[in-house]
Amino acid sequence: MTELRSDTLLTTVGRWIELDPDPGTRAELTELLEDAQGGGQVAYDSLERLFAGRLAFGTAGLRAELGPGPLRMNRLVVRQTAVGLLKYANEKLPSARRIVIGFDARYQSDEFAFDTAEIFRDAGWDVHLFDQPGPTPLLARQVLVQDADVGVMVTASHNPPRDNGYKVYLGGGLSRHLEPDGLGVGAQIVSPVDQEIAQTIETVVGEDFAPHAAAPAALPATEVTRPTGVNSIGEHARHSYQREALELLDPENYPHRDITIVYTAMHGVGGQAVTDLLEAGGFAEVVAVKEQFEPDAAFPTADFPNPEEDGALDLALKAARDHDADLVLANDPDADRLSAAVYDATTQSWRQLSGDEIGALLGRHILERGPLRDGWQTRDGDDQPVIGNSVVSSRLLGKLAESRGLGHEETLTGFKWLARVPNIIFGYEEAIGFDVDPVHVRDKDGVSAALIFSELMADLKAKGTSAIEALDEIAAEAGVHATGQVTIRVDDLSQLGEVTAALRKAPPAEIAGDAVVDSLDLQSVPLPGKEFTSAKSTDALIYLTAAGHRVIVRPSGTEPKVKCYLEAVSAPESEDSSAVSAARTEAETHLTRMRSSMQEILGKD
Repeated sequence: MTELRSDTLLTTVGRWIELDPDPGTRAELTELLEDAQGGGQVAYDSLERLFAGRLAFGTAGLRAELGPGPLRMNRLVVRQTAVGLLKYANEKLPSARRIVIGFDARYQSDEFAFDTAEIFRDAGWDVHLFDQPGPTPLLARQVLVQDADVGVMVTASHNPPRDNGYKVYLGGGLSRHLEPDGLGVGAQIVSPVDQEIAQTIETVVGEDFAPHAAAPAALPATEVTRPTGVNSIGEHARHSYQREALELLDPENYPHRDITIVYTAMHGVGGQAVTDLLEAGGFAEVVAVKEQFEPDAAFPTADFPNPEEDGALDLALKAARDHDADLVLANDPDADRLSAAVYDATTQSWRQLSGDEIGALLGRHILERGPLRDGWQTRDGDDQPVIGNSVVSSRLLGKLAESRGLGHEETLTGFKWLARVPNIIFGYEEAIGFDVDPVHVRDKDGVSAALIFSELMADLKAKGTSAIEALDEIAAEAGVHATGQVTIRVDDLSQLGEVTAALRKAPPAEIAGDAVVDSLDLQSVPLPGKEFTSAKSTDALIYLTAAGHRVIVRPSGTEPKVKCYLEAVSAPESEDSSAVSAARTEAETHLTRMRSSMQEILGKD
């Protein structure tokens, strides 16, 4: 290409550069633009990719790789999002006037938080901004404490180091205006609110790029400073969270603290909060993994800072062996998730528990203890507590609740739905998300969950048993439920729907030799016993087999991959340990067959 280029793309890029307040991303785009204008095909192709669309705003907010242009996380995308969120709130409830903002320690998290605070402050809002990076659950708690209309948490959770994100909660008068039953106060947004906010953001962007549009609202600056004129959320909030979390303990009936815990923050923001909480709760022997304790946006020891990834717990497990520990605990980088590993005396090795196993153990503990806190939200005069989990999680907790005579709710994926269950006293999802205090935190919380899991582990040790044996006891009572996954990674988020679309055209008649006897398409039908609405339409397929096994296929909501959730079940012939062991072997053997079968059905090598 030798001729000079002058077209809509280059004009759009030029305007984007004018609007972009970040010198770094401005410089990247300016170099590409000048090269493309001079005839550079590679530069032009790069700009086409960068400006091929816009980062979609959904119920999870925003999440993407850092970089220039509308498909990446950067200061201009965040500022346009914040302005759209502000306009939406003002249009829906003009009296809405309070926002709380938190951020983790990832690259540019503080800058995105500061930009958001500045925009809402300039609009006359009462802005409450955390004074330092911190866990997502502390932000979620402050939405309720401050009775804030809006909460924003800048985080990409457990995504790779170069990613960042923007989560939105609604509370206060705004949430009660949009959901009069009050069940959504303090929770993340759900449809159609996300779509309405996205439309408002589109309007903001359209105004930015309209002919004769106003000059940029923010001038380029190398350093983004904390805005003045905002309220600081600091030590008082952190101490208050800790005090409230300690109230969840039952020192009279569960007094034991004699365990050694190895803890890793995975280079995230949970380290100080969790170790301080455990110490305050009486757990004196807590060994922190020093290499991963301090927040570090580069995540030097974890390319994928997700405790579930292979190798993520290697340093923690080494420390556990070195210190003869009883328990390993790990948070993801924003500390809203919790993973755990325990020693298996049968295999004489450490074993990382799955999210479903942790959920079952916590669930049984809470079933036996009763609600950890009074005051859960009710509806229509029904005051009976329930526990719940997302549909992609194991059905084991539901069976356990049934055997104990307590209500159980199964929801669509995500804590945005679990948080809205009336009377919920415990909820979990298989992706190591747990909420042991739904009264105070309407989201998953890896900090308070670490405390309560330590309580139950210390109790098991005092009784001369273990987590592995406890899982066998649960299986004897409610059946063996072996779970696993098949994951298909895609190159582009636009490909996510292709896998489920293909299955709708050609659904499986059998899985691992077991006939499919029922199927549900959650795009058009509800979960059993629930009412279907367009807001609850989701791209997920459920297959139930004649033998009672289950497969769920759905695209990830935050990552470029399609997940296939497998569950194989088997009922022990008796409560005898040998019968449980035989049933477990049967279920796990069939789970392996299901994995191979689904890999073949999905065309995965």
